[in-house]
Amino acid sequence: MGEIMLRLSTPGNNRFIQSDSFDVNYGGGEANVAVSLSNFGHDAFFVSKVPVHEIGQSAVNSLRKFGVHTKFLARGGERLGIYYLETGSSLRPSKVIYDRYHSSMGEARPEDFDYEKIFAEADWFHWSGITPALSDTAAECVKQACIVAKRMGVVVSCDLNFRKKLWTPEKAQRIMRPLMQYVDVCIGNEEDAEKCLGFKPASDVESGSTDADGYKNVFTKMQQEFNFRYVVSTLRESFSASDNGWKALIYDGKEFYTSRRYQITPIVDRVGGGDSFSAGIIHGLVNKMSQRDALEFAVAASALKHTIPGDVNMVSIQEVESLVAGHTNGRVDR
Repeated sequence: MGEIMLRLSTPGNNRFIQSDSFDVNYGGGEANVAVSLSNFGHDAFFVSKVPVHEIGQSAVNSLRKFGVHTKFLARGGERLGIYYLETGSSLRPSKVIYDRYHSSMGEARPEDFDYEKIFAEADWFHWSGITPALSDTAAECVKQACIVAKRMGVVVSCDLNFRKKLWTPEKAQRIMRPLMQYVDVCIGNEEDAEKCLGFKPASDVESGSTDADGYKNVFTKMQQEFNFRYVVSTLRESFSASDNGWKALIYDGKEFYTSRRYQITPIVDRVGGGDSFSAGIIHGLVNKMSQRDALEFAVAASALKHTIPGDVNMVSIQEVESLVAGHTNGRVDR
């Protein structure tokens, strides 16, 4: 459940001020997860609200072409949210400008959705902290969805996904902390944990320090306070916009596991990397993988996403498994 948006990005690594055109894609945190899961062979359903006009329909079509089911999409409102992306390179970071106020999903209300029908045959429900940040009514939509999902025995995962351009840490914690009672699998990074829940790992990401030991104490406290089945975090070493180290950590209340580390350079497009990671975790746990195997699958899938333009990850299970097996030389497959 979330908002799908129109993405307008500058061609290549152009700056906004030098661009005369934009590349068009559709995406958004939860929509990107749905696409990845559909690519992995799952029946993925996206729940949102989009306008009736042609731009809204284009967003719907972008989901359908990847096999995502859209029968639970509500129609109405006047506009689809937009975000503008300038892709950075080397020492220049990427930049995102939002134009999503008063969007259809931002103005959605709980009565727009038949939660009983949505969760009637569902196994898993995924949402992120982006959606309740859109508006108070969107936050209530998420809350009601969580209540019904838990009552109907559906596993609930949340990617904390703090966005400073949408809300403050104070409001994020006021909304997000009460919602954690419904969450089974909590996914995020060090900033998300601090800004959304008030837990700060002993790490300094700005300097490239992502020592997993700094997360263990925080994971334990989060699991004890909210009774999560799993706490999961990506660990990104950001050396430049084009060069990142990438690994992750998972904790099930008993055992910590740190994944293999990938050096991703050059990065083609890091937007959606976290979403592809969430999808990989969901895929692994739905298929009863061990937490170790689920994490390795998720990290590999998200590492591959960094090589693909656009919001969504377009890789197969076989491609992910090949990377997990250590095939990293990029030789032509023929």
